[in-house]
Amino acid sequence: MQPARRVAYDTLRAVHESDAYANLHLPTAIARAGLNPADAGLATELAYGTLRRQGTYDAVIQIAADRAVHDIDPAVLDALRLGVHQLLSTRVASHAAVNESVEIAREAGSRGAAGFTNAVLRRVSRDTPGEWMQRIADGARSDDERLGLVTSHPVWIVRALRRALAAEGRADELEQLLAADNDAPRVTMAALPGLAEVPESAVRTPYSPFGFRLGGGDPESSIRASEGRLRVQDEGSQLAALALVHATPIEQGERWLDLCAGPGGKTALLAAEAIGRGARLDANEITPARAGLVRQALAAVPLEVEVAERDGREYAAEHPGVYDRILVDAPCTGLGAMRRRPEARWRKAPSDVPELSELQRELLSSAIGALKPGGVVAYVTCSPHLAETAGVVAEVRREWGEAIEEISARDAVASASRIDPSILPQIDGSGRAQLWPHRHGTDAMSISLLRRV
Repeated sequence: MQPARRVAYDTLRAVHESDAYANLHLPTAIARAGLNPADAGLATELAYGTLRRQGTYDAVIQIAADRAVHDIDPAVLDALRLGVHQLLSTRVASHAAVNESVEIAREAGSRGAAGFTNAVLRRVSRDTPGEWMQRIADGARSDDERLGLVTSHPVWIVRALRRALAAEGRADELEQLLAADNDAPRVTMAALPGLAEVPESAVRTPYSPFGFRLGGGDPESSIRASEGRLRVQDEGSQLAALALVHATPIEQGERWLDLCAGPGGKTALLAAEAIGRGARLDANEITPARAGLVRQALAAVPLEVEVAERDGREYAAEHPGVYDRILVDAPCTGLGAMRRRPEARWRKAPSDVPELSELQRELLSSAIGALKPGGVVAYVTCSPHLAETAGVVAEVRREWGEAIEEISARDAVASASRIDPSILPQIDGSGRAQLWPHRHGTDAMSISLLRRV
């Protein structure tokens, strides 16, 4: 069996059997297998592509197998998904896709499993991708289900994204957004301000003054050579951190806080900015493993940053009126990062949203209590879901009343970057800035700024 397919399959099994995160598991698996760059790229495409399109492939498998996917042994089902991805979405030769998937099923199951896999994949290979898409679309019970099946999104996510786009008067962009979620994102990097320069050979990103893309190859060599001062970071994440810095004029000696800091990318950018602006920075992360990642990210920055390991609500409550600026990058559904976290769409359910939005509200409200008068909090989620974004901000504004005011995140993002605020429209009268994969090429980051009066 080709090593790249073995690594891709093992990643699928880790995701489905052990709740692993593909973006964490796959690099380790590639290194352990000693894959060369070409095979590493193939393994990444196979694993990520299969996970992104899992909903579509399951619909195809159900028709081709004439049985519900939940009745298929999970290990065999992952072999089928990997095979269908190669047949319908890659240029891999059909015989190679079928034969290697059959071998995987044989190892994972039995001779019977191998025969079953062979029969299903040969059935799939007889029709074109377009014919399969039409077949599963014709079987949908509603327009939303059709969209969900063809674009591989759960129906509840389709509806949530439509509502979020409609908040900007752009509901007609839904299919563009769903398609963008299935595109492999380009690797975007950041040069920590004041500590590193964008390489001359790099291509600058359109918005962030510190963002760039390399011409190709593994970015790890550049990261190591810069001792971490060049780092992988989505441009939307860069803009979210910079919005806090540019929200209001900075005074010497300010004290800043990253309340939910893991894994530390935004923390490192804030720390670099703090050095150049004479500010102090604290960080907090409730999960010890993620707190370790924050410390690792900060190792490249010559600033002493204390990283606490507390519940953010408790930490903020113990520091009333202390901070000038606070970043609340709150735990969320992650619907804005489905390009780079392909399993996210299958791990969340509508029932998760109320609990998350309540946690988000409590974190944001607690952070406001930790602000000095005139201090600013940036409320950020990597989700455009209105219940996690505009809804949370509206509830906190009602709770605090005239003690807080919203300031324009769109203007702050524009001040910090090369972005035109007119491409961040809102029709609800708020100052929220919403970035989008299909429109801005970033994760779907939502950024709101609240100032304590």
